[in-house]
Amino acid sequence: MEAGMNEDIRLLNELRTNLESCIFGKSYEITLLLTALLAGGHVLLEDVPGTGKTVLVKSLAKSIQGVFRRIQCNPDLLPTDITGVSIYHPKEETFLFRPGPVMANILLADEINRATTKTQAALLEAMEERHVTADGELYPLPVPFLLLATQNPIDFEGTYVLPEAQLDRFMLKLSLGYPDRMTEKQMILSQTRQQPLDRLKAVADVEAIAALQSRVREVYLDDSVAEYIVDVVGATRNHNAIYLGASPRAALSLTHAAQGYAYLHHRNYVIPDDIKTLAAPVLAHRMVLTSEARMAGNSVESVLQSVFSQIRVPVRLEK
Repeated sequence: MEAGMNEDIRLLNELRTNLESCIFGKSYEITLLLTALLAGGHVLLEDVPGTGKTVLVKSLAKSIQGVFRRIQCNPDLLPTDITGVSIYHPKEETFLFRPGPVMANILLADEINRATTKTQAALLEAMEERHVTADGELYPLPVPFLLLATQNPIDFEGTYVLPEAQLDRFMLKLSLGYPDRMTEKQMILSQTRQQPLDRLKAVADVEAIAALQSRVREVYLDDSVAEYIVDVVGATRNHNAIYLGASPRAALSLTHAAQGYAYLHHRNYVIPDDIKTLAAPVLAHRMVLTSEARMAGNSVESVLQSVFSQIRVPVRLEK
């Protein structure tokens, strides 16, 4: 794996440079997005309108020459509007499947919480199984396939809360937030004549990304780090401030995300700090606090910190 790692590092650095040329001052959030890409996980972007969510997703798709599709979710959206539908062809005297926008490498589900629960459920099969079903036939999704969904945390009118089962399918949840003063000025000056996205050049193709994802799965996970993950996830299920703890799928997501994060930082092994860094973006949206904890002003992130403070960090002993 080390033989091709230098080339992978070069590709990842170019990919990061591309994204940072379109979204200023968000290095940490871009790192999380690249982590999800390497780990093959889906991302939930929760933020107010106009913070650059769509631009970030478009720049990623353009950078890897991936097929990009966008779904503008609303209450009128039907499941078949996402997955596709079989249409009768008179000349052929048969039904032909017309694929929906889900047949893409990068799929943006904009304002996903505006779609009805039935339509939201149509995404579950695609997110987990990487295929869709129409008239009893399975249609595999392209490789790689990455779903990025956005939702507005402020506007609740005409929205449908994402159920826990669907939230659990998202590997990461992140927020871009407002830029600082200097970053916002830099953004304004960069778009006086042309948007950075318009002059963006691809640095890879989808085949290279798929091969990269396969190599990321070879990143070494020591038995002690695996036990550390199990301890952290298990502690969320027994904490008195947590009503719903992290699932076994969350443990797998944390593991795969840590592999991607390690590779992104030029390592072919996972360390405990990777778990600490990724715990909040991977686990927080899957957990539900008790009403008493919420009334006391606690957040999921603060409770996670208390969880880590009670768990022994594995230490490698030199022989």
